[in-house]
Amino acid sequence: MVLYGWMLLAFVAAAGADDLDARRARVREGLLECMGPIPEKFRSAPLEPRVLEETVLEKYVRKKVEYRVEPEDRIAAWLLVPKGIRGKAAAVLCLHQTTPIGKDEPAGLGKNQDLRYAAELAERGLVTLAPDCWDFGDYRSKAYDPFAHGYASGSMKSLWNHIRSIDYLETLPEVDRDRIGAIGHSLGGHNALWLAALDPRVKAVVTSCGFSSLASYAASPYGGGTLKGWAQKRYMPRIVERYGGDPKRVPWDWTEVLATLAPRPVFICAPLHDENFLVEGVRECLRAAEPAYAGLGAAANLVAVHPDAAHSFPKEAREAAYAFLEKHLRGKEWEKDGKKEPR
Repeated sequence: MVLYGWMLLAFVAAAGADDLDARRARVREGLLECMGPIPEKFRSAPLEPRVLEETVLEKYVRKKVEYRVEPEDRIAAWLLVPKGIRGKAAAVLCLHQTTPIGKDEPAGLGKNQDLRYAAELAERGLVTLAPDCWDFGDYRSKAYDPFAHGYASGSMKSLWNHIRSIDYLETLPEVDRDRIGAIGHSLGGHNALWLAALDPRVKAVVTSCGFSSLASYAASPYGGGTLKGWAQKRYMPRIVERYGGDPKRVPWDWTEVLATLAPRPVFICAPLHDENFLVEGVRECLRAAEPAYAGLGAAANLVAVHPDAAHSFPKEAREAAYAFLEKHLRGKEWEKDGKKEPR
């Protein structure tokens, strides 16, 4: 049989897609082995959203909203709606770093001006929603134990909150349910990637200081030779309980998580001097993911920048990340506004 050039490319792409489907299944299985199952039974609980407070600012309206994520838990989040929306807009779920104030930081209510990405994206015309991860923000003032409610990890509780937050975004008249993305720094950076791996409704992802290969993390100043940092209650205790904190035994790795997001757009901010997630460990993951993106004709959808900084999300990197989200979530609408493609 003779295959012409375009036919050969199609054949290779199809084979690659089949392999990628298998890799996605393995990654999902491995994540759920460590995190515990997704509690889909809780989805039967109605969201019952309500607005708790509202503040009108120059470019957007900031609302504190509350909705049910499971029968016995309601969470609060900041919803930022740009003024002058015409029709349905793209939306971005904005996930906070490890900070006591939780959702307040991306909403612009904290002191770190480099992490107010929910506010900055709303100023650019995107609807943004910033919820709390478990153990942060409003969770610090209420008695709630996810393990008593059937969760095997704090990670799965936080991710379930994020999944229900997408459910909430889909109900809003201002939001185009087919144009929802996620952004996060540090804790929010890895949650954004995990969320995309588990929920295909996330159409584009920005992660800042969110990951490196597990072996690289263990070798970092923060890792101390093991993965105990990933085994805290707010993450996945099973990483130590079942796998001894050994990167070789854990049934998933960031090298695979990143690859299996192809061809969805992913933007990575990995600073050169991040002592938590070493840049070479990030590059290891990029090398593993690039063939998957190239095989699907989506090499341009995987973008990484390496600022000369430590564990932070500098302005130049944020601006590039925002342009990336605009390109992939706003599309033709963004191009009509005369915006330039991010470099």
